[in-house]
Amino acid sequence: MPNFVPMTIFNFIFLQDAAAQALADSLAADAEAAREALINKSPDEILHSLTDVLVRFGLKLLAALAIFIIGAWVIKQIRKAVHKRMMKRQSPDRTVLTFTESLVAIILWVLLIVICIGALGINTTSIAALLAAGGMAIGMSLSGTVQNFAGGIILLVFKPFKSGDYIEAQGTTGTVTSMNIITTTILTRDNKTVIIPNGALSNGNIINYSAQNARRVEWTVNVPYGSDSIQVRDEIMRIIKADGRILDSTTTHADDPFVGLSAMKDSSLEFIARAWVKTEDYWAVYFDINNAIYTELPKKGIHFPFPQMDVHIKQQ
Repeated sequence: MPNFVPMTIFNFIFLQDAAAQALADSLAADAEAAREALINKSPDEILHSLTDVLVRFGLKLLAALAIFIIGAWVIKQIRKAVHKRMMKRQSPDRTVLTFTESLVAIILWVLLIVICIGALGINTTSIAALLAAGGMAIGMSLSGTVQNFAGGIILLVFKPFKSGDYIEAQGTTGTVTSMNIITTTILTRDNKTVIIPNGALSNGNIINYSAQNARRVEWTVNVPYGSDSIQVRDEIMRIIKADGRILDSTTTHADDPFVGLSAMKDSSLEFIARAWVKTEDYWAVYFDINNAIYTELPKKGIHFPFPQMDVHIKQQ
């Protein structure tokens, strides 16, 4: 790789020098031909030739200008058509919409510029060669940007998330607000805007909390030794089932709310409780059930333990 980059830059510079030399030789030959033509022609013939050249160049310029104006109008109409077509979908994805519009616009503008250059009578073959060589050198220097572009294509094709989804990626958790060719924008819960490059996003882990309609909530409850485990289990189950947002097995195709003794720790018995809720109700149910457990269990004679240690002193 260290040898490849200098060779690529060297080749690009060599192509630039070759193209410049070829252009200089062509201009010198044209100038010599024009000089000889001027020597062998009368002033009237020179004026007539000059007028003819100006007229032909003016017509080409007008044609290129007309092509540019019409092309710009066509690009605008195509963008509107793409936007309208994608908005007709039942659930239009804003990230896909913005990404597709920007990609289509860039491709069309590049084609329009090349067509306008060709309309002026300029040889586009040499321009294409220079663009290819320049693109290679620029691509090497902007490898990160190219990687982000490729990452955007991957995200667009596989769609691991869409606009409005709540995701966790690259150490950031928040709601996806927009996505373009290079970056994805996430709005965190504390209203910070985080812009993540698509290359890193497509190569890392993505946790999509909004992908499924239901999520499982889990609580851990500790009670002191000597508590009636059956009573504790039944009371926690009663608290959970009393919440109308808890889903049953007919909705989730999973087990009903579950409560069980999970561990016997140093200073307490640990119970674990699980239940399914709608994704949008996850945090509200989590905090409400926590509060209900804290307030309801003591009313039934079930208390919460404090860390404790028994010390035995042996006398000699």
